[in-house]
Amino acid sequence: MHQKHVLELDDVKRIAAAAEAEALAHQWSVTIAIVDDGGHLLWLQRLNGAPPVSAHIAPAKARTSALGRRESKIYEDIVNQGRVAFLSAPELEGLLEGGVPVVVAGQCIGAVGVSGVQSAQDAQIAKAGVAALGA
Repeated sequence: MHQKHVLELDDVKRIAAAAEAEALAHQWSVTIAIVDDGGHLLWLQRLNGAPPVSAHIAPAKARTSALGRRESKIYEDIVNQGRVAFLSAPELEGLLEGGVPVVVAGQCIGAVGVSGVQSAQDAQIAKAGVAALGA
């Protein structure tokens, strides 16, 4: 039987604080979502001024990243390269850059999704959150 790492509340708070700090340092109004490895929402934080739709997009990016165990940008690239049939993949709705998996000891234990600014900036914020774990 394998042992599995899991995100605990303290981990989630650390990720959220680092992501928030990155967003605030650049004056970016975003929504930050953190999910477990099954894509279940653990944290949702909409910063002042973040677009209302970002509260739907950020969790979708995080869920896509967790379920696929890779950055959501990979799926965006697949579609942009012409494989539009991929849009029918089940359970994957956030096919946009800005979802980043949380990987510990080679295992995906969750993901961070960010929405509200340019996609590369969303990813930058998510990666800052993941980096806070030092994994």
